[in-house]
Amino acid sequence: MQLDTKWLAEQGEDARLLTYVARGFSKHKPSKIAVAVSGGSDSKALLDLTVRWAKHAGLPLLAVTVDHGLRAQAADEAAMVAAYCASHDIPHSVLEWDGAAATGNIAAAGRDARYDLIANWAKMRGVGGVLLGHTLDDIAETFLMRLARKAGVDGLAMMDTQFERHGMRWSRPFWQQSRTDLRDYLRRHNVPWVDDPTNDDETHDRPKARKALDTLDGLGITREVL
Repeated sequence: MQLDTKWLAEQGEDARLLTYVARGFSKHKPSKIAVAVSGGSDSKALLDLTVRWAKHAGLPLLAVTVDHGLRAQAADEAAMVAAYCASHDIPHSVLEWDGAAATGNIAAAGRDARYDLIANWAKMRGVGGVLLGHTLDDIAETFLMRLARKAGVDGLAMMDTQFERHGMRWSRPFWQQSRTDLRDYLRRHNVPWVDDPTNDDETHDRPKARKALDTLDGLGITREVL
C-alpha cells in the first residue's frame, strides 16, 4: 500500500510516527492487521496511531490483550484497553494464560505463551500480521540482558523488526523510536496509559537493565549507540 504523503503532511508532528506504522509490514502487506496491546505507554501509542492510519487506509484492524494471570491489576488494565477499543469501534479480545502455574523462567515462558496465543487467535480471525510496541529502549535493554548472560554474536544481534513465528507475521514498527517519543505523543493527544509496577521491580532483569542504561547515558553509551 502506497503511503499517502498528502495525508501524512496534514498530520503535523505525528507524521513521522504514522509513517513508521504505515511501513510496519514493508515486506508483506496483510489485508487485515492486529495490534498486541497491554495498556502500557508503548503499545497504547501504537494502538492509537494504528487506529488513525488504518481508518484512513480503510484497513480492517483488531486488538488483542494477553492477561498472564500474574497480577490482580491485569484484568483492570485489559478492561481499560477494551473500553478504548469500544470507543473507536475496534474489535478487542482478551486472551488468558495461567502464569501462576508456570515454572522455571517465567518471563521466557510468558513470552512464548504470548506469541502462541496471539498467533492462534489471529489466524482464526483472518489476521495476516500483528504489530508489536517494542521500542529503541527495549532493544537496548535486551542487548544488556543478553550481554550479562554472555551471549555470543548471534545472541547480541538486534531483535528482528519483521519476522514470522507460529505461522504469523509480526512487526516492530517503533524499533527506532524511544519510549519518551511515544509518551510525548500520548500526552499530546490526552491518551491515558498504565504503568506496570513490575517495570520498577529490580528483582527482575529488565528493570535492572533499564536502570543501568540511565547510568551508561552519562558515559555516552546511549540507547541509540547500543
